[in-house]
Amino acid sequence: MNLKRFFLVVFFLPSLSILLLTSFSLPKHTTGTNSLEMLNSILKAITEIKTMRYELHRNERVKGKMSYTESKVKMQVSPRKLYISLGAQEVLWVEGTNGGNALVNPGSFPYVNVNLDPMGSIMRKNQHHTIHELGMVYFGDILKRGIKRYGTSLDKYFVLLGEEKYMDRACYKLSISFSDFAWGAYTVQKGETVVTIAKKMNLSEFMILEKNPTLDWYDDVKEGQVIQIPNVYAKTILLMIDKEHMLPISEKIFDDQGLFESYEYHQLKVNPVIAPEEFTKDYKDYNF
Repeated sequence: MNLKRFFLVVFFLPSLSILLLTSFSLPKHTTGTNSLEMLNSILKAITEIKTMRYELHRNERVKGKMSYTESKVKMQVSPRKLYISLGAQEVLWVEGTNGGNALVNPGSFPYVNVNLDPMGSIMRKNQHHTIHELGMVYFGDILKRGIKRYGTSLDKYFVLLGEEKYMDRACYKLSISFSDFAWGAYTVQKGETVVTIAKKMNLSEFMILEKNPTLDWYDDVKEGQVIQIPNVYAKTILLMIDKEHMLPISEKIFDDQGLFESYEYHQLKVNPVIAPEEFTKDYKDYNF
């Protein structure tokens, strides 16, 4: 089997911060009476996550075409543990074990488990994000940076569109719009890669890589090289925020070409009991 064809679904919404207007009743996690206080309530809800179970529906634009997959995910926040199932294919990653590699069951001939670097070319090929961005913790970090970046200007970009039933969940529908989304020149600094630039600037590293076709990979940049990067993560972001948990269960992200990526959390369970053996390769329901 050509391992580069192994299709690993991962999720991370590296979105900007969220503004919730105050003209609605507050969910149980929210205690603030202004935008910043409510944003901090969302951050608090994220810090309360210990474990999660969900089905992830992922749709990402790769080379001009949308690529759709579904997977089942179990995760523990600390120490970080992940199990991902894509039908016959399985991925297990546990912090501090296996040399930092993920154990992968390709689910097809020759039916041999392999150890793969989550940041390597096989697991990252045609993926917007890595398994290290899976879940809400990284989302919370981006949220904090968004609050710091936009400060008192939040009202200009973030609009509550109302309440809506979505996937049988009561949600707040939020729009984040940056009409001035544009590409510009960036000079690579010493020691930087596309990954470090994206994290520093709160951008999508995959979007940057695709915009610069002369780059072969995320580390294929040199000091002084000029590349194109966007000024913000997206032109428009539409979010459905679950009222019970104050967590996004749907994200649709648009750039200057249209839909860039979308993610949905189906059957989301927050802080369910997950037995330790469910993060081992010998668990009875797995086929490693």
